[in-house]
Amino acid sequence: MSSEDADADDAEAHVRGVSVTTVATLSGLAGGIVADLVATGAKDPTGVATLFAAILVQVPILRVMGYQIETFDTKDYLYIGFMTFALWFLSWSILLTASL
Repeated sequence: MSSEDADADDAEAHVRGVSVTTVATLSGLAGGIVADLVATGAKDPTGVATLFAAILVQVPILRVMGYQIETFDTKDYLYIGFMTFALWFLSWSILLTASL
């Protein structure tokens, strides 16, 4: 493999990583906002349901973007789940305490 092929593969992997991270963080942020709109409080399980919906909605989005979801391994799914959870938790926490 030539160095140009290796550079192209590295660039493609970088774009894939940035795209997956962007989709995961935006989904988590949207999930936190939706949780604030539909849940009655911090103990309402509807807020957690929005987290799971935000994680599940990413599969079709990534397919539309042209990524092979079938090639994802466990590490990729854990990364997507964690990033979505982190942004969902932070955004919903901020929105829950904003009215105090």
